[in-house]
Amino acid sequence: MRRVALLGCGAIGSRIARAIDSGEVPARLTHAYDANPAAAERLASSLSAPPAIAENAHMLSSHPVDIVVEAASQEAVRDCALSVIQNRRDLLVMSAGALMDGAVLEVLSDACAEFGRSIYLPSGAIAGLDALRAARGELESVTLTTTKHPDSLRGAPGAASLPPSGAAEIFSGSALDAVAMFPQNVNVAAILSLATLGPRRTRVRVVADWGARSNSHTIEARGAFGSMEISVSNVPDPSNPRTSRLAALSAIELLSRVCAGGGAVRPG
Repeated sequence: MRRVALLGCGAIGSRIARAIDSGEVPARLTHAYDANPAAAERLASSLSAPPAIAENAHMLSSHPVDIVVEAASQEAVRDCALSVIQNRRDLLVMSAGALMDGAVLEVLSDACAEFGRSIYLPSGAIAGLDALRAARGELESVTLTTTKHPDSLRGAPGAASLPPSGAAEIFSGSALDAVAMFPQNVNVAAILSLATLGPRRTRVRVVADWGARSNSHTIEARGAFGSMEISVSNVPDPSNPRTSRLAALSAIELLSRVCAGGGAVRPG
């Protein structure tokens, strides 16, 4: 049975931990870490098979684990991902925005090849990535429009001017810039760009809508293959409205497949 270490014990990390604890994911959660020690302790105490709490993030992959699940932040990926791979552990990344940095992606891709490890990327809160990857060589344009309630966007650098009422576009630009301006809100933009035209050519629009009851994502893609439009409306996670419930579900499904012997999805 695969041994899992968890980096980040917030809303998504906790859902993943409970899925492992219940047997939904065929694995054992052996270690966990959170920058807030109290969060790690709370999660551990709520599980029937509590993991050991690591002293720091880098210690996670020094233990005899098979895969580290990152559910913390882009900063955590930049800080810890390389050491995880160098310690010959696989890595599942939720904060895919960190991979938009070309230097980070290149270093991690090279490390995966050198140490024979894999990085797994859940599809997150969007759908249709298989079709988009199939059309990748013929794509001419890809645009993601993300609509969220303003309360779920507050605090992001790109959300300095939210509309007082109604709906308004508050960002339009590249996926690279979108991830920088909304680091906790549009990891889907990173996933989409890595699967299609890359972070500079994939376009993103962010709409703040006071009437939104869900997080919605619409992908429009065109090219020599034809065109496609993919729309998903997600219920926000009750513990963290900045993310969608589907994001955790996609991570749990992928981790279940990996632990059962499924294949890797390498970044880029």
